[in-house]
Amino acid sequence: SSGINAEYGGNRSENGVDHTQAISDAQELYDAGKARWGTNESAFNKILVSRSPKHLKRVFNEYRNIANGEDIETAIKSEMSGDTKDAFLALVRVIKDAELYFAEQLHKSMKGLGTNDDKLIRLLVWRCEIDLDEIKTCFKLVAKGETLEEFISGDCSGDYKRALLTLCG
Repeated sequence: SSGINAEYGGNRSENGVDHTQAISDAQELYDAGKARWGTNESAFNKILVSRSPKHLKRVFNEYRNIANGEDIETAIKSEMSGDTKDAFLALVRVIKDAELYFAEQLHKSMKGLGTNDDKLIRLLVWRCEIDLDEIKTCFKLVAKGETLEEFISGDCSGDYKRALLTLCG
């Protein structure tokens, strides 16, 4: 993770979307992955950390056109592995739909045996004043109709549960 920021400074352009640049970036991503033997991860680093979310959404659409309908996520899954794959997938998913991504992460923190308390607390505290209402709407879809509050009530107890529910609003 420090390699991405160290190499490219994490500077994203927040300007409008340049259609020609989006096509060029999509082609560069395709050439760095699917079109060659092995993957040039530095090309993915450069584009994914230096372009605005709005621009990247356009790049992902253009990538699908260049790659005969294949999604950038599918390409990352097949071309990369380990932490690098996980980091790029998370980045792409947040860019595509941040609220859905965070709803999925909240759901994962509580589903199954045990609760990943660190993840649950971090996500709720981080997003509670930003977009938690939208995340809660997505959560209900992810959790097949169960609300975030219902999930927390069934998974947590006591003062801890009350604190989490307070964060939920």
